[in-house]
Amino acid sequence: MTARPTRVAVVDDHPMVAEGIQSILETYDDIEVVGVVSCGQDAVDRVTELAPDVMLLDLNMPGLGGLSATEIILERRPATRILILSMHDSPEYISTALSHGARGYVLKDVPTDEIKTAIDAVMQGQEYLCTGAKRSLKPRIADGREPLTSREQTILLELAQGRSNKDVAAALDISVRTVETHRKNIKRKLGISSTAGLTRYALEHGVLQGTGRGL
Repeated sequence: MTARPTRVAVVDDHPMVAEGIQSILETYDDIEVVGVVSCGQDAVDRVTELAPDVMLLDLNMPGLGGLSATEIILERRPATRILILSMHDSPEYISTALSHGARGYVLKDVPTDEIKTAIDAVMQGQEYLCTGAKRSLKPRIADGREPLTSREQTILLELAQGRSNKDVAAALDISVRTVETHRKNIKRKLGISSTAGLTRYALEHGVLQGTGRGL
């Protein structure tokens, strides 16, 4: 019995990019493109209907950004593997995407057959980083800096958008004291002493852009 094709959905707000990826994937007999949508909110709204095995997801889109969309999609349909397809190669983008549940990260300038390789890898339960993404992460690993946890990265995003400890606590349903503790740990790990410094760090390293409210 022939195995069914891998169901893939493409999410990108640039029609030419989305259509190009769709055309590439449709050349493979073992892939079925089940949907092409143009924003994170549509991806969230349609994930149950489309039931993709793999979702190729851009990070920077109007409205709901790729990071937030990843979390919500995985809550609604945990079986879907999120594969980020982005033009951004900063280590913060990559590590934050993975901490939010993405199974892989591929830069948009990779050879077309590498997208297929990435899909096959995440379908086999592996994590996939393209060569450029691996290269970008190396200096971050080599400098010995203690990485932020997923929760700390979420709180950094909130703080960098100017929200108070109280606002963050309410949004995440945790205590203000817990937010304060996380805030201290974030500053210690990043070597930053002020809230303004956290915001500057988030802007310079592309962290805010994943929210749809970035540069």
